Amino acid sequence: MGEMKNTAGAAAQKTGAPAQDVIGIIPSGAAPAPDTRVTLSGWELENPVIPASGTFGFGREFAELYDINCLGTFSFKGTTRQARFGNPTPRIAECTAGMINSVGLQNPGVEHVIAHELPEMKAYFHKKVIANVSGFSVAEYAETCAMLDREEQVGLLEVNVSCPNVHNGGMSFGVSPEAAAEVTRAVKAVTTKPVYIKLSPNVTDIVPIAKACEQAGADGLSLINTLLGMRIDLRRRRPVIANRMGGFSGPAIFPVALRMVYQVYEAVSIPVIGMGGVSSAEDVLEMMLAGATAVQVGAANLVDPFACKTIVEELPRVMQRYGIQTLTEIIGGAHHG
Repeated sequence: MGEMKNTAGAAAQKTGAPAQDVIGIIPSGAAPAPDTRVTLSGWELENPVIPASGTFGFGREFAELYDINCLGTFSFKGTTRQARFGNPTPRIAECTAGMINSVGLQNPGVEHVIAHELPEMKAYFHKKVIANVSGFSVAEYAETCAMLDREEQVGLLEVNVSCPNVHNGGMSFGVSPEAAAEVTRAVKAVTTKPVYIKLSPNVTDIVPIAKACEQAGADGLSLINTLLGMRIDLRRRRPVIANRMGGFSGPAIFPVALRMVYQVYEAVSIPVIGMGGVSSAEDVLEMMLAGATAVQVGAANLVDPFACKTIVEELPRVMQRYGIQTLTEIIGGAHHG
């Protein structure tokens, strides 16, 4: 990028918050509680903690354990135009500091989500949600996003471009700047709500893809999706997962995710939602210092269903430990020292 970015100015530019919101006003007397609010394309969240799509379903099971309204929001199960059963089993494999999954985007389809999941969600979640969308053609992405864009409960659309393009030899949309930009343009043409493109890390260089999405009109970016990995069963001498390979997630990928968030923040001027191996309040702060405006938590939810609740509760205390009064003031802070 060349020149250094001013921290407060960068935060205001990335989040769209006015300068006074970034700097904050500290009243006289005792120090106020840390301000955990962040803003994504004009949408203010009470905190930046967001369960990632694929690990939180539609929130129902977690709502039975705790009040999930403590979350900033959540990204619901990846949704396609038609219902999908997913890949054959086994679909999950454990590994050191993480897991591999090849679920195959199992979901009930967008019409069912609109008719049942979103209305039922109103009973246990009282904030807007992130609609995660997958597709296997540009037209499918556009049609599904257009349908969800009309739903009042949807705060923004998160478009997963890690899916194979059935009209282009099965190559993932997310590995080509041109293909990712084509999806972005098609979705933006039929929607009014913010569109965030979820990027794949399984590329040589993620920056050109991020820039192509921004130039095509993306309002923000989410990264990273899972890495590609596998395990082999020593007794059977065959891959553990029926699909041979799957998405590798968990704490082991955090340094890779952090590096990519850092690189993308340097290259674009739109907000970034960071994810990949996040499992603590400290990880949230690291992601934000690298350039993330908000942070998604994925595999940790499958290990501990209270993971996000714990992070939300610990975040103010950890902020105080590191002398952070307002979260927005640290976005991209690692780029300025």
